[in-house]
Amino acid sequence: MNNSIRVNCTKKNLKLIRDFVTEYLHALTLSDILMNQIVLAVDEICANLIIHANQEDPNKFISLTIQKKQEMISFEIADQGVPFSRSEYQEPNIEEHIRIGKKGGVGIALVNRIMDKVEFTSNGSKNVCILYKKIK
Repeated sequence: MNNSIRVNCTKKNLKLIRDFVTEYLHALTLSDILMNQIVLAVDEICANLIIHANQEDPNKFISLTIQKKQEMISFEIADQGVPFSRSEYQEPNIEEHIRIGKKGGVGIALVNRIMDKVEFTSNGSKNVCILYKKIK
């Protein structure tokens, strides 16, 4: 089974990524809720990379590789855009966002709640985000 996909940085490719992740996860017989949460988390990171790190430049690419080892599944998302600075990231108050009706700005917080571990690394021109999720 193919565990890797590479797409150029346009928002329309987010559907390709969601479909790719969904198809991969279908083979693992996860609950619908867990599957939807994982797809949402991967979609959120990919959307951030396409929109913010790469300014929706179709000449740039992001790649996603999924790996399963025992009860852990990892999603490695790589690009060559502007690196995400975790040290400058402040977790938003999600309840406050909801109260004032603010849209956006809660993606990383959501991903942090869904996934068991989230890593961001930068190596020269290559940025990598790895999402880890324990599955039974």
